[in-house]
Amino acid sequence: MATAVRKTNWFAIWVSVIAVVVLVAVTGVVIAINNKAAAPGAAPSGGIVDTDAGAVVFGDADAPNTIETYVDFLCPYCNQFEQAEGASIKKLVDAGTAVLKVHPVTILDQGTAPAGFSSRASSAFFAIATADPDNAYAFMQAMYENQPDEQSAGLTDEQIVQIAKSAGVNVTSDLEKTITKNTYQSFAQSKGLPADATGTPHVVVNGTAVSVTYSYDTDIKAHLK
Repeated sequence: MATAVRKTNWFAIWVSVIAVVVLVAVTGVVIAINNKAAAPGAAPSGGIVDTDAGAVVFGDADAPNTIETYVDFLCPYCNQFEQAEGASIKKLVDAGTAVLKVHPVTILDQGTAPAGFSSRASSAFFAIATADPDNAYAFMQAMYENQPDEQSAGLTDEQIVQIAKSAGVNVTSDLEKTITKNTYQSFAQSKGLPADATGTPHVVVNGTAVSVTYSYDTDIKAHLK
């Protein structure tokens, strides 16, 4: 009795091979897209920016006390914190008693229409802290003084440029382009709050997170060395 010869189904094999190749290619594209979305983009360097921490640093790094604030330029409570305690903190910095590290975060990016004011403002802050560090704090204060309402349109890039100029920032043509092109927006969006934070403002004094009461004596002075 003759043994049946099984014919190789080359068509089915090649279809399977092609399917695997397509799947690998699609997976590669998806990974590339996700990596691009998560990429921090151009990072500020120089001036008073701590790129790794995503912070603008005011004062002497060797000061005996370290104050860190995580703030969103759209957050009304951050504005309240600055108005209540900012001047006292600035005195500590100027006296060399403390170094202040301001982390601009973008948790309220969806709080304006169109979205993105928080990260555009943070991008401008990083740009100014890099190009004109001496006036970065004044810019931060001016941004709070001109803070838009949540669910509003926010401030335009051109308005942010004008606020910078009014705060004494030396807005060169290069700096203006950096602000209006939102050069550091993706970088700002790549940074966030610490794991133990529940919102903004989040304040850390000498490594200890404090509950914000909007009282300088309670929030800051009580935790100084």
